[in-house]
Amino acid sequence: MHTAAYLIDIAALFYLMGLLHSNTSLNAERQKPFLIAVTLTISVIVLEAATIVTNNYNLNLRGFHILCNTLGFALAPLIPLAIALIFDRMILEKHRIMLLPTVLNAAAAALSPVFGWIFTVDAANNYTRGDFFFAFVAVYATNLLCLIIATVEVAKRKNYPIVSKMAGLGVFTFIGTSVQLLFPSSYTSWHCVTLSLLLYLLLMSEFDSSFDTLTNVYNRAAFDKQVKRISEAKGKDHAFSLIMLDIDDFKAVNDTYGHDCGDDVIKAVAAVVRESFDKRYTCYRVGGDEFSLIGSETDAEKIEEQLANLKSGLARLREEGAILPTVSCGYSVYIGGEKLNFHKVLKEADGQMYHNKLRTKGREKSTP
Repeated sequence: MHTAAYLIDIAALFYLMGLLHSNTSLNAERQKPFLIAVTLTISVIVLEAATIVTNNYNLNLRGFHILCNTLGFALAPLIPLAIALIFDRMILEKHRIMLLPTVLNAAAAALSPVFGWIFTVDAANNYTRGDFFFAFVAVYATNLLCLIIATVEVAKRKNYPIVSKMAGLGVFTFIGTSVQLLFPSSYTSWHCVTLSLLLYLLLMSEFDSSFDTLTNVYNRAAFDKQVKRISEAKGKDHAFSLIMLDIDDFKAVNDTYGHDCGDDVIKAVAAVVRESFDKRYTCYRVGGDEFSLIGSETDAEKIEEQLANLKSGLARLREEGAILPTVSCGYSVYIGGEKLNFHKVLKEADGQMYHNKLRTKGREKSTP
């Protein structure tokens, strides 16, 4: 019975490998840690299946039984860390101390055949948990907690509205894999991990497909989703501001310097936008040379301050020799108190932006 379930898990994980290979929306940097997590999970499932077989049948395989338990206990805590790398591939480099519990657990597992710390396999080939099995549980739980923290931190840092989904999936993984630790005969951990990896792929594919590949800010599809979310919100008095940005004379840049230079200009503008606006704003690339920001700031003076930061940041790059046109901006503020008409808010911000663009062109023509 257990063997059939494990075979289904392994088949699903190999199918997941195929999905990873053909997936075009997932960030390429996530594929390697995803494959590591899948490979580790398959390995631990095979090892656990082997321990069940060697423990339940009268086979003279005590040495093999011990080896499978040792490797299984050593490798299992690595899986949550591998999944955490999917969200933040630098997390272990930034926090190497996170590896210490896993290393100590691996050492304890390696010494368990002698001292019986994590597990014991007696002369009759019967498995029992060791006196310090709780240490393995603590390490595994700690790594699962690191996974939850990593997923939530990435969502907050990117200002992406799926924090609850990512946290919920992390909690699901934590609870699902903990059942077998409390009830050893349930054998549910790897079914849960397999399902979690499939769900993580769906979630991260949605996450990555929301970004513009050139600038790494959110794309038009993500903007449209956010507009729909705001428009359908039950809280009609939820105040927000909308800022529209457009690069002046961008066509002339492409015609004069080529499209590669044009791409560099768009990337440079996007980078300065991210630096100039605080985390209350989310930036979207909604057209070739057009950006939009949606944020919770409604104080016009503070909005003007951040727009001034943008213009001074671009001016600084131009002084350093960068080919960088000016940017025209416009904004609109919805303060609540009436039914939201997002099209009206957008039209106001867009109109102000084009008014400023015409004014900028007028100043350029009057300059001798």
